Amino acid sequence: MFRCDVSKGRVYTCPLCFYRLMRYIITVVSAIFDYTNALMSKFIKYALLAASLFAGYAGKAQVTKIKQSNKTKRDTTMKMKIDIWSDVLCPFCYIGKRKFEEALSEFPRKDDIEVEWHSFQLDPDAKPVPGVDMYDYLAERKGQTREWSVQAHSYVTNMAKEAGLIYNFDKTVVSNSYDAHRLIQYAKTKGKADEVEELLFKGHFTEGKDIGSKEVLAGIAAEAGLDKAEVTQMLAGAEYGDTVRSDAAAGETLGLTGVPFFVIDGKYGISGAQQSELFLKVLKQAYEERK
Repeated sequence: MFRCDVSKGRVYTCPLCFYRLMRYIITVVSAIFDYTNALMSKFIKYALLAASLFAGYAGKAQVTKIKQSNKTKRDTTMKMKIDIWSDVLCPFCYIGKRKFEEALSEFPRKDDIEVEWHSFQLDPDAKPVPGVDMYDYLAERKGQTREWSVQAHSYVTNMAKEAGLIYNFDKTVVSNSYDAHRLIQYAKTKGKADEVEELLFKGHFTEGKDIGSKEVLAGIAAEAGLDKAEVTQMLAGAEYGDTVRSDAAAGETLGLTGVPFFVIDGKYGISGAQQSELFLKVLKQAYEERK
């Protein structure tokens, strides 16, 4: 017969105590399992919610073959062109830019690459909402709570951090990206599109600048080395508006439904902020096929 005894450094357990001990262990293990499962479910939930906040999605890798007409086929004697559809208000687009740049830095023939940025507005009808931060703005638009929005943005912030970026959604200004896209189109004519794209992304997500403001845009243009007075005059008019709209239409003909969207040498489409390894793989494949 077992008995409870802690004398002489030994512990014996009677059947009843043994039963109670086992029940306790099972209860604790079950609680730990339930808690872990809840955390994972919550993580997956907010990861999917974060994706639903923005059209750009960084989930399962998607590489599609672009159907080429005689007009879209590339001249293999020219540099290999990468067309990127993006919106400077899209957090995944900035992450995708960094991932692509990382891949390009490892690409042996990077000097043979030409990159062109294209405009695509995720929300063409967006309007400034003074006094409302990004958390409340998107929570209201999606019919969710502020807590939901904060958690979803936190997921995206962590993604950005892994790419070496700093996102400060608490400072982000709700705005419309139309004029920012007109500035990008103007910058393309001056060979400064990449610099302007970077400053717009950084200004919006990191520094909390209102990139819907023409004055702020003119300042960003000057920082990129463009003529501030000329940009101010351009923004006061309607120049490059048709180009912004035609860019979006061209993307849609390729099957674009969200951004970022990368077209490699007119043959392969990559949607979302994918890992640099995928970008590098497709770059190498497309370049080899040019030979």
